[in-house]
Amino acid sequence: MNYSEEYKRKLRTPQEAVQVVKSGDWIDYTANICFPYLLDKALAERKEELYDVKVRGSLLFGPLEIVECDPERRHFIYNTWHCSDYERKLCDKGLCNYIPMIFRNVIPYYRHFLTVNVAMMCVTPMDKHGYFNLSGGAGVAKGILDKADIVILEVNENLPWINGGFDECIHISDVDYIVEGEHKDVVIPGHGDMPTEQERQIANNIIPYIPSGATLQLGIGSLPDTLGKLMAQSDLKDLGMHTELCSDAYLRLFEAGVLTNKKKTLHRGKGLTGMVIGSRQLYDWVDHNSGVMIAPLEYVNATETIAKNDNMISINNCIAVDLYGQICAESAGLRHISGTGGQLDYVTGAAMSAGGKAFICMTSTYTDHSGAVRSRIVPHFSGDIVTDPRSQSYLVCTEYGVVNLVGRTTWERAELLISIAHPDFRDGLIREAEKQKIWIKE
Repeated sequence: MNYSEEYKRKLRTPQEAVQVVKSGDWIDYTANICFPYLLDKALAERKEELYDVKVRGSLLFGPLEIVECDPERRHFIYNTWHCSDYERKLCDKGLCNYIPMIFRNVIPYYRHFLTVNVAMMCVTPMDKHGYFNLSGGAGVAKGILDKADIVILEVNENLPWINGGFDECIHISDVDYIVEGEHKDVVIPGHGDMPTEQERQIANNIIPYIPSGATLQLGIGSLPDTLGKLMAQSDLKDLGMHTELCSDAYLRLFEAGVLTNKKKTLHRGKGLTGMVIGSRQLYDWVDHNSGVMIAPLEYVNATETIAKNDNMISINNCIAVDLYGQICAESAGLRHISGTGGQLDYVTGAAMSAGGKAFICMTSTYTDHSGAVRSRIVPHFSGDIVTDPRSQSYLVCTEYGVVNLVGRTTWERAELLISIAHPDFRDGLIREAEKQKIWIKE
């Protein structure tokens, strides 16, 4: 069947397509590189006609015209499932609100609880069978589109077509309107800086725990990305990919011959992901690549799915850990930084895997805005958002070593965590542990 006539019937300008939006509507922009730039601009142009339009997105790299044009939030209220650097800055200005979640539950939230009046997203050009590929946004996109009253697709010629197991495409028969136009490339700046000595040492501490043939998940952030790059220079062989986010670190592992997916116990021969964000080289690698598969995060991040990979190694970073083993990866005090994302999914799933290990990594210190050096291991949290409860903390790593908190008492946890804190802070942490009655060492 030739779908070109149906395509022409549904084709609109961005300005025409956004006329369906009404005051009070809930709008979805889906996620990451599928952000609908042209539709966002056209919707912002309707600012004076609309009030109380709520918009959801996730890991959008901006700029968002609906936010930039309305600093008082009288017309548009933007919300995110997970903060990019750009969205974090919006949060700092009070122009973005976070939606608490864990990634495996996002689409069930839509299915059972949320309203989507209009969904807008960028997709690849249509194929001869009438399908558009949901590209790097496929981890959440199909569930959102299925829930929407009206679906508007923005065709972006720069998006990679990523093969999938299911729900990676939408058919033109399920689409209300289509828009076209020129787009800039969807390249997202990565972490191109040279690894610090602290990061190199963290990698050196973790790599001995990883067997050849393991399946690897690298979380969002500079430290897991750096660790992946350093693993590409190691002696590891036949690693697999099972991850919520495929970044350039996996491309480097593949180019080094380290990533083969040959030993995976689930989807052998294929690297599985829910999102793809990175360089043009990364998009060229995943484009129509039979060795890469994208699927909904509802499946990819399900703990029972993760656990089917033997020797599942999860590596994520955090902002701070307290002496009880609580892990914060999304706020600095009450200042929002990122989000829960899939960290808790993988901490749980990797621990369930035969031979699996879940690492939470951090440098032992950071320098605050005043220039003061602070410890990332703290006596207790005061307002920081707990991402991983102490009951599910596992392997914690700094440049000073790796400790396993599983099954440990509160005083053992305090001892272990203080042992990998920066030496300049250990005495102070011991004094605080004594005050909290979780220190018994002489």
